[in-house]
Amino acid sequence: MTAGDSARAFNDALDDAAARTTAPPPPVRVARKHHLLVRVSHWLNVLLLTGLIASGVSIYRASPVYQHDPDPQSGNFDYFADAGIWICAHVPGQHHYPRPPDWIYNHVSLGPYMLAPAMRLHWCCVYLFMLNGLVYLAGLLLGGEWRSLLPRVSDVGGSLNMAGYYLGAPFAILGRRHRVHPRFNTKYDPLQRVAYFSVPVAGFLSVLTGWAIHKPMQLSWLAAPFGGFGRARVWHFWLMCTFVLFVVPHVILVFADGWDTLRSMVTGWSTRLGDGSSTNEP
Repeated sequence: MTAGDSARAFNDALDDAAARTTAPPPPVRVARKHHLLVRVSHWLNVLLLTGLIASGVSIYRASPVYQHDPDPQSGNFDYFADAGIWICAHVPGQHHYPRPPDWIYNHVSLGPYMLAPAMRLHWCCVYLFMLNGLVYLAGLLLGGEWRSLLPRVSDVGGSLNMAGYYLGAPFAILGRRHRVHPRFNTKYDPLQRVAYFSVPVAGFLSVLTGWAIHKPMQLSWLAAPFGGFGRARVWHFWLMCTFVLFVVPHVILVFADGWDTLRSMVTGWSTRLGDGSSTNEP
């Protein structure tokens, strides 16, 4: 090989390396993810659930579902009041709180002795919540998203795998260990599908139990499947707890899953790599 041939081979190698270095990034495809009505009803639910829970806790204070024998000294019989007393006794900065039994009600509700305003706000939010639920269902039907929410038999094992992944994520971060996110060829992973399907069901049951409590005589037939008026109150209480338990990890996992998840619920569109490596359906 002559010197000229060597120089040309060297230049060709440099050109190939430069071409690989300046190659365009993988194409990004934009896919529609959420219908407009689904997005609007989703964000309205945030406001409505806040109003329902805040007013509901104020209503709860007037007649707690769970009670114990009155305390000999304070006369207290409410577990929420017990929690407030404990907080004021053990949390720094709260030792001089003027009314320890009312701590919970003053911080997560409209406040004690607010039964009438709480009832008005609660039923205003209830009617809007029911209307918003119809808007959400319309969005699911029009956008075809309802198919992605239907649970599948395989979701049992997949949900356990996803739960294990999320539970182990904090330890992986602290230990600086890289973990591979499980991949699924569906719009939602199995754990999301179970959670997102369960929440509308819980919302429907909360409306039924709420009406059964509100009209115990006229709607006794509605309270009967839940075990009567007293049991319907228990159902209603735990359904409220279900919403609280869903919202907190839901917000955490949305941020942990990346900006695209939050953006898609605002704009309705999701970006995906053109090679198909995504957890979203086409």
